[in-house]
Amino acid sequence: MDQTLKLLLDAEMRAEQIAKQADKAREQLIQSALQEARAEEERFEARIPELHLSFREKAEARADQTISELKRRFDERHTQLRDLAEAREEEALEAAFNLLLDPDADD
Repeated sequence: MDQTLKLLLDAEMRAEQIAKQADKAREQLIQSALQEARAEEERFEARIPELHLSFREKAEARADQTISELKRRFDERHTQLRDLAEAREEEALEAAFNLLLDPDADD
């Protein structure tokens, strides 16, 4: 019986050692994961200015493209209006002269 009791006590001690080792390994794993998370967070925070710059450059490029497109449209519309004004200039001058010469002709 003493031998059985000794075997049980030895088994219990080994189980406690295994549990302690498991707790220690778990704690080390937790600390390692926390350190990795902190390092990743620091790397991300260090990249924030670079990310901001990248987004800003893209936004400025899109704004420049939009401005160029609007300018092109404005120039096209300006040309159309100038062409239309030149085409109607003769009619407008003739109508103005007719009014000046005969103001009652419009009635």
